[in-house]
Amino acid sequence: MKRLIILLIVLIGIQPVLFAQKTISQDERMQWWRDARFGMFIHWGLYCIPAGEWNGKEYPQIGEWIMKNAKIPVAQYHELAKQFNPVKFNAHDFVATAKNAGMKYIAITSKHHDGFAMFKSNASKYNIVDATPYRKDVIKALSEECQKQGLKMCFYYSQSRDWNEPNGLDNDWDFPKERDFQKYLDEKVKPQLTELLTQYGPIGMIWFDTPMTISKEQAQQLKELVRKLQPSTIISGRLGGGVETDYMSTGDNVIPSTVVPGDWEVPATLNNTWGFKKNDHEWKSPQALTRLLFDIASKGGNYLLNVGPTSEGLIPQESVDILGKVGDWMKTNSECIYGTQASPFKFEFKWGSITQKSGKLYLGIFNWPTTDFYLEGLTNKVKKAYLLADKNQKSLAFKETFDKKTDHHRLKIELPKVAPDKIVSVVVLEIEGSAMVETSICQQADRSILLLGISGVASKDNKPAELKFTARGGGADWRDATVSLTWSFKVEKAGTYLIDLVTTETGSHGTPVWQGGQKVEIGCAGQKLETIIADDAKEYNPRSQYWKLIHTKGGKIRFDKPGTYELSLIPRNFTENTIGFTFKEIRLNQVK
Repeated sequence: MKRLIILLIVLIGIQPVLFAQKTISQDERMQWWRDARFGMFIHWGLYCIPAGEWNGKEYPQIGEWIMKNAKIPVAQYHELAKQFNPVKFNAHDFVATAKNAGMKYIAITSKHHDGFAMFKSNASKYNIVDATPYRKDVIKALSEECQKQGLKMCFYYSQSRDWNEPNGLDNDWDFPKERDFQKYLDEKVKPQLTELLTQYGPIGMIWFDTPMTISKEQAQQLKELVRKLQPSTIISGRLGGGVETDYMSTGDNVIPSTVVPGDWEVPATLNNTWGFKKNDHEWKSPQALTRLLFDIASKGGNYLLNVGPTSEGLIPQESVDILGKVGDWMKTNSECIYGTQASPFKFEFKWGSITQKSGKLYLGIFNWPTTDFYLEGLTNKVKKAYLLADKNQKSLAFKETFDKKTDHHRLKIELPKVAPDKIVSVVVLEIEGSAMVETSICQQADRSILLLGISGVASKDNKPAELKFTARGGGADWRDATVSLTWSFKVEKAGTYLIDLVTTETGSHGTPVWQGGQKVEIGCAGQKLETIIADDAKEYNPRSQYWKLIHTKGGKIRFDKPGTYELSLIPRNFTENTIGFTFKEIRLNQVK
């Protein structure tokens, strides 16, 4: 018995060393995460007690920021810890909710900006075990349950912002401006990261956030600490200091409008807040969330979808119900999400999105067609088409055509009249070889021509230029009026076409902004039209959720005969603003 006890003590003592000894490649580190595609974010802390309200005043911002937004003194905020007693918390139910939704990993706020730790910490007594009547380590319970149910456990950790510490950043209402940030890192951050990485088993990821003014050297210290303690642990994109991390995190709720190379993730909310707010009932529908999951996977990213538990320790029932319906879809269709790669097409389709695996394309159809369905530009030979939900994989009829004049491939698929799934119906294409698509822009079967900003050639003073499409609604961050865009495209049908010039809203998801007034010139087929960007029509964009598409009528243009044409978009006068020209695309629609 004594030998067994000694052996256990030795094993516990060398646990961090065991984790640290394995050499691992970047691909090995990332493989589980790339396969997962879908994870649960959990924002849970003392802020769930005020739940968006302080001293009778409701604060419209996100719930977990109430300490800063209400300028709550540290001493008063500490009183919340004495009330925190989440007796209804059940680790099994938390993990089961994620698993039933089809999620493969959980990332929970081990310490958010308020400085309160949701785990037992010897580095700071301001934690759920030492400072609350609950006196239990919820992180330990969740870690153990994740291992039982087969999910990866990950930790969010706020490395720079800490409103509880004089030497942490961003509390300007309680503490003087002068602070020793390195001391804070050495005395709290590093010890707590060490606790998280040595006391809770294998950790899939550390999710850092809001780096603020952390230096490259300081960020590198944290990266090296994680690598030393658990080399296989992924480091998220918000470490800061310009230090290379394992993947890129988009802005909150920001979904790119095109395929993005590399590893990246969208952190997103189920309603409009992260931490629980009692009056936020603007829940996204299961349909919207499932389509966003497919859309993000089609662009090469992961979807980290948040829940905000209550002060009692419960995930809101609305969240559980919504995620359960997403999970119902996943039980039938997970093949088109897990382990998939981005679409071979770099752009969005009106009807939906595409994911792929070796020898297969998965067409996720959001808007079931009422007329013929075409996939255009796929050069591979199709061997078979069928519905993913059909266990018998009954073949769907299809026809492949190739127009030598335009060098254009067109695939027509005979679909059922009624969508088999109102959320997302998935058509599987078995193809020969690796997916290959045309690079040229061709007129579509519905006679429309789509000129995406990302497909245009940017130039300045007759030299190549760079134009970034980083506005949060998917548009360009176009501020230089000497930069122009040009497209070459093929027209099948002569005639007159309406010009629809599309820009996007941008800014934060809580307060999106847009500004027009820019004067641009469109030149094509010997015709020149000047247009002032105006809000002629707004269109809700279900792919970006918060940022609308803005349509400007650009006039008409005529093509006298089929052939290859060039169109140029040339700024003539940009209004003075901080937003920029958020151009997304030009749509040419033939006048009937």
